[in-house]
Amino acid sequence: MKKKLIIALLLCSASQALANSACDKPMNDFDGLYCLNKVYQEADNELNANYKKLSEKLDSEGKKALKTGQLAWMKERNATCSRHESNEFFVNLDCATSSTVKRSQFLQDRLRECISSGCQNSKL
Repeated sequence: MKKKLIIALLLCSASQALANSACDKPMNDFDGLYCLNKVYQEADNELNANYKKLSEKLDSEGKKALKTGQLAWMKERNATCSRHESNEFFVNLDCATSSTVKRSQFLQDRLRECISSGCQNSKL
């Protein structure tokens, strides 16, 4: 049983290493897309974590302002980083990742303000 578990863990580690090395030097557009998507997903996960942490510090008015700001940001990100033509969708993952990282940093900065000097709903 232990041998099977160790083998399974080694296989998972090997597949993760292969995925990481593929991102060091993508061999084709699909490898590049896979890697860009991984980076975007990490940025999006951090953004969601920062949003949740900040939301927990806010009063009801602050939460409302945060949600309104987040929806406006999403609309702007979508307008800037994607387009729709007939039955096709185009997303610039580099643009989306950059926008997401900036928004995540904004939320993190607001969280620091809440902790150090109190939450200011007007900045959300």
